[in-house]
Amino acid sequence: EVQLVESGGGLVQAGGSLRLSCAASGFTFDDYAIGWFRQAPGKEREGVSCISSSDGSTYYADSVKGRFTISSDNAKNTVYLQMNSLKPEDTAVYYCARSPPCYGSSWYGVDPYDYWGQGTQVTVSS
Repeated sequence: EVQLVESGGGLVQAGGSLRLSCAASGFTFDDYAIGWFRQAPGKEREGVSCISSSDGSTYYADSVKGRFTISSDNAKNTVYLQMNSLKPEDTAVYYCARSPPCYGSSWYGVDPYDYWGQGTQVTVSS
C-alpha cells in the first residue's frame, strides 16, 4: 500500500523557518518524484516544489525560489522541504504527493500525482 506521511508543520513567526518531512512507503522510491503542494483557505492547491528521486533534479515555484529547498534521503525514503524566511502568505496546508519524475512545467499541476499525503498545517504569523 502506497503511503505518504507529512510532518513538521506548525506555527512560526514571519522570517522564521520550518522543515517539513514526507515519509514514503509501499513503492520503489527511486522510480518516482515527490512534489510538495500547498492549499490556503479559499484558494486552489498550488505546486511548491518537486524532486525526482532518481537524479535529484528539482523544481520550484517562483514564489518560493531562494527561500525553500527540497531534498531527498533515498536511504530513508523521505523528502524534506526546508522553508526559510517564511511569510504570512506561506500559510497553508502543505501536502506531498507522488508522481513520475518531474520535468519542465508539468510538475506544477496536480494531474501527474496519483497518491497524496494527509497534509500538515503551516501557519506564519506577522
